Amino acid sequence: MTAARSLPADGHPSPPEPGLTADEVVARAERIAAGLVDRQQETEERGYYGLETHNELLNAGLYRLLVPRRYGGYEFGLDTYLRVVIALAAGCPSTAWMYTFGASHAHTAATLFGEAAQDELFAGGDFICPATVGPVGFAERAEDGGWIVDGVHRYSSGSPYATHFIGHTLVAGAEGEPPAPMLFVVPRAQWERLDDWGGQLGLKGSGSHSVKIDKAHIPAHFALPGTHMGVTSVVEGTPGFELHGTTLYGGGVLSMIQFQVGALAVGMATGALEAYGQLLLDRTTIYPPIVPRAADPDFQLHYGEAAGRIATARAALTDAVRQWHETADRGSAAFTREVDLRLSLISSEALRLAWSAVADHLFPTAGSSAVRTGERIERIWRDMSTLHSHGGVSVFLAKLAGRELAAQVFGVAHP
Repeated sequence: MTAARSLPADGHPSPPEPGLTADEVVARAERIAAGLVDRQQETEERGYYGLETHNELLNAGLYRLLVPRRYGGYEFGLDTYLRVVIALAAGCPSTAWMYTFGASHAHTAATLFGEAAQDELFAGGDFICPATVGPVGFAERAEDGGWIVDGVHRYSSGSPYATHFIGHTLVAGAEGEPPAPMLFVVPRAQWERLDDWGGQLGLKGSGSHSVKIDKAHIPAHFALPGTHMGVTSVVEGTPGFELHGTTLYGGGVLSMIQFQVGALAVGMATGALEAYGQLLLDRTTIYPPIVPRAADPDFQLHYGEAAGRIATARAALTDAVRQWHETADRGSAAFTREVDLRLSLISSEALRLAWSAVADHLFPTAGSSAVRTGERIERIWRDMSTLHSHGGVSVFLAKLAGRELAAQVFGVAHP
């Protein structure tokens, strides 16, 4: 399933490959992923994937998957996009993380911003835009009605090859009122990428550098006062649906963002299972009877348990995406906060299953030589461990989402 595509508007470019199919896109991602395994070490050392990988993603059209067709994008559904993320994460978790948190925010921009902003944002076709959700500093009104934004936004995954940046800041409230969040977007020329990434336990190559904005002026149509990606409501409709006529840009932004976490976890665990399977074929048991690990009942059990959990995680995420599209197709009014939260929590459970496959079965039984620094399973374990430190996982999914869902269901106050 893919979302319905809108007709190209007069005067706007067609995609580079108008006949490109979802299956071919996924096949391209799988071919790219096969070459990423051998580049993992250099990607970690650099802090982000290299120009060769960037050009492969660019030439395969992967930066245009969620860009509207009106602007030369492919406008594929979330299902196709997340299959690509899973494929890339199986090859190199850092690369997939950097890719998705740069490319996916085309969906955010195409859903939330109006036509004037989108005409400028998507003018280049390829769109790479890291985003952070923590508000930084206070915005000031400019004389022309625009805004002056300033500050350092940490963990801006995808920044090395970015074309734009989406951030949040605060706008002072009226006297006695708390400040309100404001979502904004700035072009690449108006910010600096700091060299401050790579010292973490895992995801060392994810390009999650800080973005420094020094009193940048942005026009009014690049700012959405009162908007925060984590609490944005679409029940009254979206500018993206009105502009593009497809429900791909009329559904919940929150759950779409959280789906990526689940997809990354499923892809990482899939890569670990592949590496573990190769160990079962290449190595023998250390206690008699000495047989190939693939013939040993204990190793078979661990492989099977992990495979089942990963398959279940993938199935859960696939169905969550199906529900997302079906809900959006019923109209924006159907995409309530309760629905957005429920779908987000499915992604959380997919992550939990994928992590348990690696942490409970694959990593502890692979053997000491398989978890030396730089080995594939060792790296995936580090990367998945670090994934749990992400604010969307450790704060929102682990604590806030479940509590807020219950408050929504029972109609009680949520702090």
